[in-house]
Amino acid sequence: MYIVVGLGNPGKQYDKTRHNVGFNVIDILAKEYDISVTKIKHKALIGEGRIGSEKVLLVKPQTYMNLSGETLIDIYQYYKVDLSNIIVVYDDIDLDVGKLRIRTKGSGGTHNGMRSITKCLGSTDFPRVRVGVSKPRPGQDLADFVLSKFRKEEAIDLENGLEKAYRAVDTIIRENIEISMNKYNG
Repeated sequence: MYIVVGLGNPGKQYDKTRHNVGFNVIDILAKEYDISVTKIKHKALIGEGRIGSEKVLLVKPQTYMNLSGETLIDIYQYYKVDLSNIIVVYDDIDLDVGKLRIRTKGSGGTHNGMRSITKCLGSTDFPRVRVGVSKPRPGQDLADFVLSKFRKEEAIDLENGLEKAYRAVDTIIRENIEISMNKYNG
């Protein structure tokens, strides 16, 4: 079984913001594989289904970004999956819009959602798919930036990046993370 967690903030005011690209990827996976992500459990919206021959749980934490770890530790303890079968999808300001960076493990860096997850899990040894959202302009507040919507001129790069991110998750599950990294990183 795989658990795919897309990070974001709940609420209409956060739809289509930079910080919610993880939710966007979960939405694409849900549509692609006809998985309804509407059940409320573990402080999250969840949906169960299949990708290829693998059972998957799609997760959109409803705790707000900074407390994402509360959802994930609850799910981890309930389902008792191996950490290598938990895939976290989230935004990265150090990558241009739509670029991906897939890793088998790593620190939470400056991302508060990832910091919460690594703290609650007590580990950094789980796969992650980072989706580029670009950097704030000089002098722009980081929180305001990640909670802002994408500019019109970023739409095509964003759409391509979200598509690649969903395919990257699919490849991790159907094949393995190394193949996904070779195909989609950069």
